[in-house]
Amino acid sequence: MHLAVFLLASTLSAITFALDNGEMRTPPMGWLAWERFRCDIDCKNDPKNCISENLFIDMADRLAEDGWRELGYTYVNIDDCWASMERDENGRLQADPKRFPGGIPRLSRYMHDRGLKLGIYGDMGTHTCGGYPGTPLDKIEVDAQTFADWEVDMLKFDGCYSNASEQEKGYPLMSKALNATGRPIGYSCSWPAYQGGLPPKVNYTQLGEICNLWRNYGDIQDSWGSVLSIADWFFENQDILIPAAGPGRWNDPDMLVVGDFGLSMDQSRSQMALWAIMAAPLFMSNDLRTISSGARNILQNKMIISINQDPMGIQGRRIVKEKSHIEVFWRSLSNGASALVFFSRRTDMPYRYQTSLSKLNYTTGSYKIYDVYTDQTTMLKDTTNFVVSVNPTGVVMWYVSAPAKLHERHFYKSGNLMESVHRGDENTIPRVFL
Repeated sequence: MHLAVFLLASTLSAITFALDNGEMRTPPMGWLAWERFRCDIDCKNDPKNCISENLFIDMADRLAEDGWRELGYTYVNIDDCWASMERDENGRLQADPKRFPGGIPRLSRYMHDRGLKLGIYGDMGTHTCGGYPGTPLDKIEVDAQTFADWEVDMLKFDGCYSNASEQEKGYPLMSKALNATGRPIGYSCSWPAYQGGLPPKVNYTQLGEICNLWRNYGDIQDSWGSVLSIADWFFENQDILIPAAGPGRWNDPDMLVVGDFGLSMDQSRSQMALWAIMAAPLFMSNDLRTISSGARNILQNKMIISINQDPMGIQGRRIVKEKSHIEVFWRSLSNGASALVFFSRRTDMPYRYQTSLSKLNYTTGSYKIYDVYTDQTTMLKDTTNFVVSVNPTGVVMWYVSAPAKLHERHFYKSGNLMESVHRGDENTIPRVFL
């Protein structure tokens, strides 16, 4: 494995065009209702958890007051089941008047007054997945203008109750309509998830030109099996997905379920680390009013967030997959740094993995390693063997600074592209603390 392969995404990023709306130059971060609260509309019997303006106000308060906003978690996103079952007399969508008595405009003002942004949900089709009014082709322009008039900052556009032909027309039309409003609105497309996620049905070049992010795969559930199946799909198809991603255009493996009920602390650390390596959007779906301190510490880890938000926007890849149930993931970062994740699939006992940076294709030099979960720092030479102990279904994650000694520039040819590599100036892989 050569560094040239690792840098393929960087090279392709320079020649693939992103949606020209200036939005989401780094993966968006925030809170999203769906996984945790679903379509709970029983405000009479469950007023604290039903899909209502009170729920989104509560979460906005937590983001603004509990340190989330300052870390980059700025979106508060409404998902399905917010709308009235009928459009208004002018054919415009409207919020359910009982659950959202102030309408969406009052919510957007509340968010903006607190330095936050509001996201909303729509559906390319006759109905949303929850059975509420969708956006057929003849309603795209009016719905885009409605969202802009409400001062919404992001649209998630689903695809239930539409066919392939309608989606092929509708998703690009919504992109054009949103841009025509003159309001910057981040655009999340579910289109590839309805096409199977892979070429030839999915045209990632086109997606990057019309969407800021897109759902490639099925919905996440609050379980380790679901998190693992999503991660497996993304890394098994990494050679297709990595070139598609970059500033303003992101593959979206779906929400973070850290802080809910289905993951252990080690599994929560694993999801956060793998999502950061993938340059994934970080949308939490949990209850910020009752979140545990352990889950909060994972989600508020500044180094992991900085890795996720690296301005180069290069999606990371799996570089080692051994039969012994250990996997290693690598991501190139700014200033010649890199991130490494050692992940164990074992479920019975910690796994002790021995390797060296040179075996992981790091160049000659000494590297400063920072363990993002333990805050330990060490220096490692590329040839020094080390052992990392990884908990069952857990990770060890490192931030690796550029090597102390830089070497000459080399050029590698990969496919039809010439890639320029600073040997020793590219990402390094961290070592385990003994």
